[in-house]
Amino acid sequence: MATKAAAAKATAKSGPPASNGRPSVRLTKLFIDNEWCDPADGGSFETCNPATGETIATVAAAGPGDVDRAVKAARRALESGPWSTMDAADRGRLMFKLADLVEQNADELASLESLNCGKTIADSKGDLQGVCNTLRYYAGWADKVEGRTIPVRGNFLSYTLRQPVGVIGQIIPWNFPLLMLAWKWGPALACGNAVVMKPAEQTPLTALRMAELAREAGFPAGVINILNGMGETTGAAIVNHPDVDKIAFTGHVDTAKIIQKAAADTLKRTTFELGGKSPNVIFADADMDAAVAGAFHAIYFHGGQCCTAGSRLFVESRIHEEFVERLAEKAKGRVIGDPLDARTEQGPQVSQEQLDKILHYVDLGEKQGARLITGGERVGQKGFFVQPTIFDNVTDEMAIARDEIFGPVVSVLPFKSAEEVIERANRTYYGLAAAVWTKDIDKAHLYARKVRAGTVWVNCYHVVDATTPFGGFKMSGQGRENGEAALEHYTELKTVTVKLGG
Repeated sequence: MATKAAAAKATAKSGPPASNGRPSVRLTKLFIDNEWCDPADGGSFETCNPATGETIATVAAAGPGDVDRAVKAARRALESGPWSTMDAADRGRLMFKLADLVEQNADELASLESLNCGKTIADSKGDLQGVCNTLRYYAGWADKVEGRTIPVRGNFLSYTLRQPVGVIGQIIPWNFPLLMLAWKWGPALACGNAVVMKPAEQTPLTALRMAELAREAGFPAGVINILNGMGETTGAAIVNHPDVDKIAFTGHVDTAKIIQKAAADTLKRTTFELGGKSPNVIFADADMDAAVAGAFHAIYFHGGQCCTAGSRLFVESRIHEEFVERLAEKAKGRVIGDPLDARTEQGPQVSQEQLDKILHYVDLGEKQGARLITGGERVGQKGFFVQPTIFDNVTDEMAIARDEIFGPVVSVLPFKSAEEVIERANRTYYGLAAAVWTKDIDKAHLYARKVRAGTVWVNCYHVVDATTPFGGFKMSGQGRENGEAALEHYTELKTVTVKLGG
């Protein structure tokens, strides 16, 4: 058994970066009950390098039987394994240890992330810092998840306990594989739950490497399980499993609707972090240099593949022409290329499907009358690269102003007053994030109070921390991640009342 496990470990682990700067990757398997294993039905799929379109590795695909095995392992960990009796402070120590291991292996993890999802190496390294911060933040919470005593009538002692929800099914997206893993693992593990996670089929490699590090850190068998696979099969099996107590999902709103309907059969708890069409508002009194740089970062960070991307850019009419000219000049200088090259500022989109979707919306924007200022074309014939794109003279009814494109495409919409722009900013079924650029504190606070979004940035953008709650209004989600708020979704509240003598 030991020899078999060692061989499986060697197969699943990604090695150090190859001589060309790319990490070596071997055939990856499933991680169930602290063991690397083959899927019961022999399923597999290919994961590719979006910078070239070439296959990186063949990855094992979990079927319903593998999901059942992982859920049973998680249940054992909760009910009879060492995890079930471990002191909260010791859970925290394991999480601190995992964060230390992530930090020690940050270069490898960042290279693997960039290789598999196309994120620039600089952004991947930034995400790794976020992973460590998140794990350490929740490690500190592990022994501080407390109940309360309640003064009730009569001769009784009443108090509350906050206990783990149980087996948590977690389904994460392809745009921030490592960071979304940490956002999901952090509160779940701090509260004593066990996890069955499905990484996105486009980007499974770093999740498996994290599982290896979790085992090295000393997490008991069954606490963390990683199942590669497709949403329609592996994801559906996790959602439908009767012994999974909660689903935490980050992804597209249409998928969340399917999950919510399926989860209703077993009344699973659900939390969703979904998409957005975030309004980024520039008033004429804003610091022009800062606002241009901020609007540029808001839409082009990670090639626009960010749920909070500032894709609806409202610019006050008085500065509209100058602002668009300066933004376009900056976009034209964007360095696009190999994400593992430190000089690259924008890598590829994650897949051919995403590239085709973006180019479809570019075509649709032109057909509906928007003015293409710059970009809108594929870069090269190898990999899934697209130019930073700006549309001007966009109206609220156009598809490019309504739909989440999830690419480097920004729609510029002129406005004349604060009242007007607040009403138009809210004219969407999304509500994840919003931003405003102004030197007028009254306008800033008015906008922050009136806009219906889970996060509002003032004179900044994409500032997200492990300590601050993150989530959306309306169809941008349910529940919150990060901060103390996330703990609410990973604990059950139990009331205990004791009759006192006398």
